[in-house]
Formats: sequence, structure tokens, C-alpha cells
Amino acid sequence: MKRQSQIIFVLFLAFIAVMASCRKFEDYPVIPEISYQGFWLENNVTTGITERGVLIFSYKDGDGNLGLAKGDTMPPFNFGSPYYYNLILDYYEMQHGKFVKVPLVFWNQETQQYDTLTFNSRFPILTPLTGNKAIKGVFQDTLFLYNPLSKFDTIKFGVYIYDRDLNKSNAIETPPIIINHDTIQP
Repeated sequence: MKRQSQIIFVLFLAFIAVMASCRKFEDYPVIPEISYQGFWLENNVTTGITERGVLIFSYKDGDGNLGLAKGDTMPPFNFGSPYYYNLILDYYEMQHGKFVKVPLVFWNQETQQYDTLTFNSRFPILTPLTGNKAIKGVFQDTLFLYNPLSKFDTIKFGVYIYDRDLNKSNAIETPPIIINHDTIQP
């Protein structure tokens, strides 16, 4: 009888250990949430010009439907649709003491005229293949900042994302970012 009590006790302890070690899935809202984490500047060591920056933000999504596949090009994800890009970045310059949303302009050799650029992009599907679909993580996006057509040195970005159900996340902003346009003089 004593041996049977010991076996039951050991089985009970094993059951408690298994239950305690079971992974508890986190619960997030189905509308994506993002939070600003940081921004790194990368200067060209030869010229001293700020050429690139890395935007870092965290994300959470309750149903894990973040990201687009390469083949997601039919409506509503078709080119020209507001949902073609799922990472939206608005570019602002501080002009005369106020931040102003600015289109980025570049010279198009092919058309021999100025065109506009966008920082918007498409990121791939982030959902795990198995288990809980709720996801969280950190996203890094490298941005090319050098704009020889601008004389302003303080910028910021407004950011939001869309999921595949077209839910728009909250919007975040970077703090003001000071970039260097001047080259190093020999």
C-alpha cells in the first residue's frame, strides 16, 4: 500500500510539472499594434553624409495575419490600391520650425523628368506554421535617407501597418532625427 501511494504521489508531481511547463499562449487584439523602439543612423565614413537609417518597431497581432505573399497582387492588394503596401511610412521634414509631410522626388533618367518615391513597402507573411496564430516581434526596416534636393536636416517618420483583413494598426512617430547633408572637407 505504501508503494502504491508513492507511485501515485510521483505521478501527481509529474502531472503538475507537465502542466506547469505547458506553453501558455498570449492573447492580443486582432487589430495590429505597433510600438516605436528606436532609429539608428548610418553615416558614410568617407563623406560623412547620413545615407541610411534603420527604423525599429515592435508589433503584436492576435490572429497573426500580418504580411503579404509575393503572389498577393489581386484586389485589394493590387498595385495602385491603398492596400498594395502593408508598411506605410510618411516622411516629414522640419521646415522653418514646423514638420511638413514631404514627397520624395528623384530624377528619372528614362522619362527625363522628376518622379516621386515612397518609403512604403510590403513585408512577407510573419505567421508561424503551427501553434497559436497570435504573434509578436520586432521589425527593422532600412531606409535610404540621403536627399540631395533638400536643405533641411531634421526629419521624422509616421508609421502604421495593415494586416491581411485590412485592419490598420495604431500610428507611431519617430522622434526628430537630425541627419548630416554636409560632406567632410579634406
